Amino acid sequence: MRGRIPSAAVLLSLASACSPAAEQPQAEDGAQMIECALGEGSNFGPDCLVERAETDGKRLLIVRHPTGGFRRFEQTDDGRGMAEVDGADTSIRRIDGEMLELTVAEDRYRFPVRLRGVQSRGMDGSAE
Repeated sequence: MRGRIPSAAVLLSLASACSPAAEQPQAEDGAQMIECALGEGSNFGPDCLVERAETDGKRLLIVRHPTGGFRRFEQTDDGRGMAEVDGADTSIRRIDGEMLELTVAEDRYRFPVRLRGVQSRGMDGSAE
Protein backbone atom coordinates (compact mmCIF):
# COMPACT_ATOMS: atom_id res chain seq x y z
CA MET A 1 0.00 0.00 0.00
CA ARG A 2 1.38 3.42 -0.98
CA GLY A 3 1.64 6.16 1.58
CA ARG A 4 0.23 9.61 1.06
CA ILE A 5 3.36 11.52 2.00
CA PRO A 6 4.18 14.19 -0.60
CA SER A 7 7.63 14.12 -2.06
CA ALA A 8 10.24 16.72 -1.15
CA ALA A 9 10.09 18.12 -4.70
CA VAL A 10 6.36 18.80 -4.40
CA LEU A 11 6.82 20.48 -1.01
CA LEU A 12 9.66 22.60 -2.35
CA SER A 13 7.63 23.75 -5.36
CA LEU A 14 4.68 24.63 -3.12
CA ALA A 15 6.92 26.60 -0.76
CA SER A 16 8.48 28.58 -3.60
CA ALA A 17 5.04 29.40 -5.03
CA CYS A 18 4.13 31.03 -1.71
CA SER A 19 7.31 33.12 -1.37
CA PRO A 20 7.03 36.85 -1.94
CA ALA A 21 8.02 38.05 -5.42
CA ALA A 22 11.36 39.78 -5.87
CA GLU A 23 11.03 43.55 -5.64
CA GLN A 24 11.61 45.67 -8.72
CA PRO A 25 14.31 48.32 -8.36
CA GLN A 26 12.75 51.70 -7.68
CA ALA A 27 13.87 55.14 -8.74
CA GLU A 28 17.23 56.53 -7.74
CA ASP A 29 17.70 59.13 -5.02
CA GLY A 30 16.65 62.55 -6.26
CA ALA A 31 13.79 61.23 -8.41
CA GLN A 32 10.79 63.55 -8.40
CA MET A 33 7.18 62.57 -7.79
CA ILE A 34 4.53 63.25 -10.46
CA GLU A 35 0.85 62.45 -10.67
CA CYS A 36 -0.09 59.46 -12.77
CA ALA A 37 -3.20 57.37 -13.43
CA LEU A 38 -2.23 53.84 -14.40
CA GLY A 39 -4.77 51.65 -16.15
CA GLU A 40 -8.27 52.16 -17.44
CA GLY A 41 -10.56 54.15 -15.15
CA SER A 42 -7.87 54.98 -12.60
CA ASN A 43 -7.63 58.35 -10.85
CA PHE A 44 -4.59 60.59 -10.72
CA GLY A 45 -2.39 60.35 -7.65
CA PRO A 46 1.22 61.23 -6.73
CA ASP A 47 2.33 57.67 -7.42
CA CYS A 48 5.07 57.83 -10.09
CA LEU A 49 8.72 58.81 -9.75
CA VAL A 50 10.74 60.49 -12.51
CA GLU A 51 14.48 60.11 -13.09
CA ARG A 52 16.44 62.25 -15.54
CA ALA A 53 19.15 60.76 -17.75
CA GLU A 54 21.11 61.66 -20.85
CA THR A 55 21.90 58.97 -23.40
CA ASP A 56 23.47 59.52 -26.83
CA GLY A 57 22.75 63.25 -26.57
CA LYS A 58 19.07 62.68 -25.79
CA ARG A 59 17.48 64.06 -22.62
CA LEU A 60 15.38 61.27 -21.16
CA LEU A 61 12.78 61.05 -18.41
CA ILE A 62 12.24 57.59 -16.95
CA VAL A 63 8.86 57.37 -15.22
CA ARG A 64 8.78 54.60 -12.60
CA HIS A 65 5.43 53.03 -11.72
CA PRO A 66 4.79 51.90 -8.13
CA THR A 67 4.41 48.32 -9.43
CA GLY A 68 7.95 48.30 -10.85
CA GLY A 69 7.04 49.07 -14.47
CA PHE A 70 8.33 52.15 -16.26
CA ARG A 71 8.07 54.28 -19.40
CA ARG A 72 10.74 56.39 -21.05
CA PHE A 73 10.19 59.76 -22.72
CA GLU A 74 12.58 62.05 -24.60
CA GLN A 75 12.45 65.78 -23.89
CA THR A 76 12.22 67.56 -27.24
CA ASP A 77 12.76 71.13 -28.41
CA ASP A 78 10.37 70.87 -31.37
CA GLY A 79 7.23 72.09 -29.57
CA ARG A 80 5.95 68.66 -28.54
CA GLY A 81 7.61 68.83 -25.12
CA MET A 82 8.14 65.08 -24.85
CA ALA A 83 7.94 62.01 -27.05
CA GLU A 84 7.71 58.32 -26.20
CA VAL A 85 10.93 56.34 -26.63
CA ASP A 86 9.97 52.67 -26.33
CA GLY A 87 7.14 50.55 -27.63
CA ALA A 88 4.54 50.77 -30.31
CA ASP A 89 2.08 52.91 -28.33
CA THR A 90 2.15 56.58 -29.24
CA SER A 91 1.48 59.33 -26.74
CA ILE A 92 -1.29 61.90 -26.82
CA ARG A 93 -0.32 65.32 -25.43
CA ARG A 94 -2.55 67.92 -23.83
CA ILE A 95 -1.69 71.12 -21.96
CA ASP A 96 -3.91 71.77 -18.93
CA GLY A 97 -2.88 74.99 -17.20
CA GLU A 98 0.71 74.52 -16.03
CA MET A 99 0.67 70.76 -16.66
CA LEU A 100 1.46 68.64 -19.71
CA GLU A 101 -0.71 65.54 -19.66
CA LEU A 102 0.64 62.58 -21.63
CA THR A 103 -1.49 59.53 -22.36
CA VAL A 104 0.15 56.29 -23.51
CA ALA A 105 -2.23 53.34 -23.95
CA GLU A 106 -4.33 53.39 -20.73
CA ASP A 107 -1.72 55.22 -18.61
CA ARG A 108 -1.72 58.99 -18.02
CA TYR A 109 1.02 61.22 -16.61
CA ARG A 110 1.12 64.90 -15.56
CA PHE A 111 4.37 66.85 -15.95
CA PRO A 112 4.97 70.52 -15.04
CA VAL A 113 5.10 72.70 -18.16
CA ARG A 114 8.06 74.92 -18.98
CA LEU A 115 6.95 77.56 -21.47
CA ARG A 116 9.60 79.74 -23.10
CA GLY A 117 9.66 83.20 -21.56
CA VAL A 118 7.12 82.27 -18.86
CA GLN A 119 8.03 81.38 -15.31
CA SER A 120 6.38 78.09 -14.34
CA ARG A 121 6.62 75.55 -11.56
CA GLY A 122 9.28 72.86 -11.74
CA MET A 123 8.77 69.23 -10.80
CA ASP A 124 9.77 70.11 -7.24
CA GLY A 125 7.17 72.93 -7.05
CA SER A 126 9.71 75.77 -7.13
CA ALA A 127 9.49 78.57 -9.67
CA GLU A 128 11.90 78.25 -12.58
